[in-house]
Amino acid sequence: MNMGCVSARWRRWGAALGAVGLAASLSLVPSAPAMARKKDSGGYNPPYAAIVVDVKSGKTLHAVNADAPRIPASITKVMTLYLLFEQLEAGRVRLDTPLRVSANAAAQAPSKLGLKAGSSISVENAILAMVTKSANDVAMVVAENIGGSERAFAQLMTRKARALGMSRTTFYNPHGLPSSPANVSTARDLAILGQAIQDRFPRYYGYFERRSFTYAGRTHGNHNKLLGRVEGVDGIKTGFTRASGFNLLTSAKTSTRHIVAVVLGGRSGASRDQIMANLVSDNLPRAYAGARQTPAIADRAPTPVAVARAEEVETTAAIPLPAPRPEPAGAPLDLSSIRPVVASASGSTATPSSMQWSAGPQPAPRAGTQVASAAPVAVSAIADLEKKQAVEEPVKQDAPSRSAGWVIQLAATGDEARARDILSDARQKSRDLLSNASPFTEKFVKDGTTFYRARFSGFDPDSAQAACKTLKRRGFSCFATRG
Repeated sequence: MNMGCVSARWRRWGAALGAVGLAASLSLVPSAPAMARKKDSGGYNPPYAAIVVDVKSGKTLHAVNADAPRIPASITKVMTLYLLFEQLEAGRVRLDTPLRVSANAAAQAPSKLGLKAGSSISVENAILAMVTKSANDVAMVVAENIGGSERAFAQLMTRKARALGMSRTTFYNPHGLPSSPANVSTARDLAILGQAIQDRFPRYYGYFERRSFTYAGRTHGNHNKLLGRVEGVDGIKTGFTRASGFNLLTSAKTSTRHIVAVVLGGRSGASRDQIMANLVSDNLPRAYAGARQTPAIADRAPTPVAVARAEEVETTAAIPLPAPRPEPAGAPLDLSSIRPVVASASGSTATPSSMQWSAGPQPAPRAGTQVASAAPVAVSAIADLEKKQAVEEPVKQDAPSRSAGWVIQLAATGDEARARDILSDARQKSRDLLSNASPFTEKFVKDGTTFYRARFSGFDPDSAQAACKTLKRRGFSCFATRG
């Protein structure tokens, strides 16, 4: 190779890639004429990072700054989709469930679908809008309907990231738009997410292959331009902000090989795509072609301390939270001591009472596809009401005598009918656990707002804890307490 030519190319592109890993990166550098045809997007110089992971062997085939903190931009939406897929898998929503659009969601900056406040969008259309259009308004709709508020949903995102082993990732919003603090991750962490969403949701991962999406008479093309252009690429997500540069998380497969690759900090969409195309073409043939040697990525078991803290917090079916107070710039989320408060009836992110959260039929998986069992899905948390630090006016309803027993609680919701539906759904799906337990709702008033606890009685301490543990594995929120 003519080293003089190589040196000239490196000087022209050194600002984008840096000096780290020059020898490994030479094959990834676009030609100078190609770069000259692209306008410099404001002269910014985003830091570059990349990784290629062999899914079957677990080996890292290529890495540059793979553990350095970076802004994921719209790759953030992969985690938003992960949590939405959890809701689908657990039967809490169906593909046709309508998600309510708040004024806050409608006001999000582009790229957006242009949803109107007060309207709704189905779960399936929400998935397709995020996968193809990378719609920020839709990401906020999902966050508010699942988590109750942007902040609460971001905490769920960060907790899920930690459970998956994404130790250097923190989320503050569901879409990846600039915020203070900004979402932060690494190339390695995003590669973990790219594998995990395929391992956990093979039934729904196919949405990432969609080339276009038509909504309200308008067709939106997928921002991932490698689909159909680079052999083996089957998804998954692009991202861009001025601070992050051009990002791309990609999965590529042959009949025997599978890699996940990440490029962060590209200077333009075209150059980022060229780098990724080279990474795929160079590394996919090198990937292991035998049987998979690594286990599927799954949520890690929580520590005893995390379990104890989780049991102190009631979980509810989309009870809205009030608008969060501004966080100090750069302050991390305190994930160990979340104490959100119950919203008043005029809360800013109310979930419609018509939301169809009941279980329903799901599309059948493709032949030969194994669908993982439903993981517990936590939805918006409220304060530890059992400690009664504020004045309550409890009014017990339908409650059997249980003075010496323990109860388990599945939810606290502002809709009594919803509380009864939760109890009915739990009993139907867990007759082995609940056939001898007594379901009841318990009304209480908090800050002038009425709520209904959905509970089962008839347990001793050990059986209550064991029942909750099993119910959580089956997708229900649950904690045990003395009756």
